[in-house]
Amino acid sequence: MELDIAKLKKHYRRQEVTLLVLMLVALPLFGIVYLYYNSGNLHWDLPEIPDFFKGLINGLGFGLLIGQYFIFRDDLKKSRSLESFEEKIICFLDASRKRFFILFLISLLSTLGLLFFKSAWFVILFALTLVFFSLAKVSPDRTKRLLRLSKEEGEILRAISRP
Repeated sequence: MELDIAKLKKHYRRQEVTLLVLMLVALPLFGIVYLYYNSGNLHWDLPEIPDFFKGLINGLGFGLLIGQYFIFRDDLKKSRSLESFEEKIICFLDASRKRFFILFLISLLSTLGLLFFKSAWFVILFALTLVFFSLAKVSPDRTKRLLRLSKEEGEILRAISRP
């Protein structure tokens, strides 16, 4: 079976662009709210929200942070079980993209939580989310290791990842 290198390159690029766009949105949003949180002299006249929602947002954020790992792990197992190299890579990239969207949602929850409740737990949640963003970044070596690819498949993957 002939590999469709152009299709794989397109998927790989789309995944990289998705990660960059999500990070470009998440970081400045949180940065602005964090500066507001630390300044102490800005007042945006935000409404008072019951503390119940503080716990809900915090719990949802940490729950999603743990859940994204298990969701990705299950998708990774599915990717490994596929026969063709092309299907494995596309399934892996789709699983990574899904993981990035969940991490982006967590970053938005932590930003909203910090904005309305000014709790350090939301800063910790965002920091952990950034760690997972960093660990989840797709690279040829990481993909080869996670999918348990052969040396030849790893070389093809390196070629796909090059601009």
